[in-house]
Amino acid sequence: MERIKHKNRWSALAAAAAFGLLFAGGAQAATAEQMEVAEKWVKEFQPSTLSREEQLKELEWFIDAAEEFRGMDIKVVSETITTHEYEANTLAKAFSEITGINVTHDLIQEGDVIEKLQTEMQTQRSIYDAYINDSDLIGTHYRYGDVVALSDYMKGEGADVTLPTLDIDDFMGKSFVTAPDGKLYQLPDQQFANLYWFRYDWFQKPELRKQFKEMYGYELGVPVNWSAYEDIAEFFTEHVGEIDGQKVYGHMDYGKKDPSLGWRFTDAWLSMAGAGDKGLPNGEPVDEWGIRVDECRPVGSDVTRGGAVNGPAAVYSLTKYIDWLKQYAPPEASGMTFSEAGPVPAQGNVAQQIFWYTAFTADMAKEGTPVVDENGNPKWRMAPSPHGPYWEEGMKLGYQDAGSWTLLEHTDAKRRKAAWLYAQFTVSKTVSLKKTHEGLTPIRKSDINHESFTERAPKLGGLVEFYRSPARVQWTPTGTNVPDYPKLAQLWWQNIAEAVTGAKTPQEAMDSLAREQDRVMMRLERAKVQERCGPKLNEPRDAQYWYDQPGAPKPELDNEKPQGKTIPYDELIQRWEQARET
Repeated sequence: MERIKHKNRWSALAAAAAFGLLFAGGAQAATAEQMEVAEKWVKEFQPSTLSREEQLKELEWFIDAAEEFRGMDIKVVSETITTHEYEANTLAKAFSEITGINVTHDLIQEGDVIEKLQTEMQTQRSIYDAYINDSDLIGTHYRYGDVVALSDYMKGEGADVTLPTLDIDDFMGKSFVTAPDGKLYQLPDQQFANLYWFRYDWFQKPELRKQFKEMYGYELGVPVNWSAYEDIAEFFTEHVGEIDGQKVYGHMDYGKKDPSLGWRFTDAWLSMAGAGDKGLPNGEPVDEWGIRVDECRPVGSDVTRGGAVNGPAAVYSLTKYIDWLKQYAPPEASGMTFSEAGPVPAQGNVAQQIFWYTAFTADMAKEGTPVVDENGNPKWRMAPSPHGPYWEEGMKLGYQDAGSWTLLEHTDAKRRKAAWLYAQFTVSKTVSLKKTHEGLTPIRKSDINHESFTERAPKLGGLVEFYRSPARVQWTPTGTNVPDYPKLAQLWWQNIAEAVTGAKTPQEAMDSLAREQDRVMMRLERAKVQERCGPKLNEPRDAQYWYDQPGAPKPELDNEKPQGKTIPYDELIQRWEQARET
């Protein structure tokens, strides 16, 4: 290996020289002492898609660009997940030592991030110099005009502090942070998908495969549709019941009345059932929240206004959520929040989970847990989520969380520049591959396709294969139809909880949600606070009119449980590999 390295040394230096041309014309302020610090940190940032020389060149650029900000203190904030812990504990320290800009990177709960951001926007008083918040707020940011359009900033005011090798096209989530005007408003920092999780080892057991085939008439495998998911949930809960002396369940979820119950639904549950329209990254004109837009203006949630929040597909999706939670999940699941329910499948008594976030991959792959074998290999796999009967080819199939850097217009210009430097540092090619290995929330195509992930893939249960596959594009965050994410999101958990507790039927709960969501949008319309693509609601008309139109809202199907359909996991992976090659 060393001989190969020496043999390729001159080609590596040639590549570094070409790479260096990107920085031509910049100041050369880096001292020998500063470069010594950079060299120390380059050892931490391995592996990398860049050569050591290219990494040092990028770090030298950061040193030069930060010269006028040396000694400045800045504060940024993000939610608490493994990726951001690495940033706060390691990258912030590295950036401070390398550039002389002192960074405090706070970690708080996701709901608190949104609250701080809301407060700052309302008061126009700075709390943080930059935020990592979900790209789900892209519709909010675009309409209110409080957020800096990065496309303009990188060419204008922030041109002198924009990394020449940032390579925006390398970001898998570029479309997630692009508004209707075609401009980039946020910069992806991490992303994770909501996929199907299952016990591969159990699904391979000959006796269980035989029993399932005899009972349901088709093979036990990765469910393609919700009918198959329901059959598998019933099979493990009611007919298998116990494996190796332990009670097992065919489903896992959570149902406590808590803000996280809202994420359970706004994170594309309706689109998985098929409630919205075709279109990627989000349905058009009706999105996964059931909100219809006319061009870029929201015109309604209720079916009487052309929305789909309370249409048959949405009501079906809520009904199935409740039925499966009560019939096939552990009894304690209905009293759990998102964070409480997350670790449960790793305890080893759950056969599958339709709504599982890949952010849990690192914890799920820890050696010594019941779902990892004696060789450190996962007994589980992740696969595409199954879809409901209303779903059609060309629709989004699931959700991706994309935590993204966001700059505000009222932030002091100098502090904003310093914060922008740190934001770029955390996603730069110098550090991004190492960060991805730490948190397993890939943002760059170049990172996920790196040979180090080819080597690690067998230990990650399908994560690498998913992000390398063409199927990835069907998993997207909340889109631009949502005009005010914080105001509307809170309506979801409050109304869904009424159905979970039995206080309302699924239809009543979704009717209430649609009405309340439209009321909020009416207030936004009257207040004229969103002149750019703000809501302009349709007048109500008979729902049948909309059901007779193409697309969403869709009329009720005669049969909401078609024949179950599955696919062998290994065949699915093979298809992905073939699709990558063509």
